[in-house]
Amino acid sequence: MAEAMTVYLGFGSNLGDRQDNLKKAVEYLGERLRLGKVSSVYDTDPLGDTDQPRFLNMVCEVSTTLPPDGLLATVKGIESKMGRTGKSGMPRPIDIDILLYGNMVYNTPQLTIPHPRMHERAFVLVPLAEIAPDVIHPVKNKTIKQMLKGLKEVQGVLRWKEEA
Repeated sequence: MAEAMTVYLGFGSNLGDRQDNLKKAVEYLGERLRLGKVSSVYDTDPLGDTDQPRFLNMVCEVSTTLPPDGLLATVKGIESKMGRTGKSGMPRPIDIDILLYGNMVYNTPQLTIPHPRMHERAFVLVPLAEIAPDVIHPVKNKTIKQMLKGLKEVQGVLRWKEEA
């Protein structure tokens, strides 16, 4: 039996009922993996093509015995089930990224772990620092908290107040 790994996943949604999309994605994941800590939800500016709706983002910790490619297939399956189509950078009901997989460094044409741009993204580091401030990035060799402090800007990442 493979040893369970602690994995951190990033979630984003900017189409439809964004909050419900995040909730459903976590529920679907919980049917397949053991859920750990879940961050607060953050309302964030879109990156790149800024002519699109704002995102809701969050991070969660899961425990899995799936290898990285198996986990990727699982999250892509959830994205498809929830109506994700098209390519990166476009508005979408759900986006799930594998941020960290234990302290593994993994690089294939389909998947790079740790996520190659997570250290530059406040919408990833703010919620990740909330649930895993002392986890060390296996390439940068810094804690999540240190990487967050090193960001020049964290504007545009606001804690989401749930609508009644």
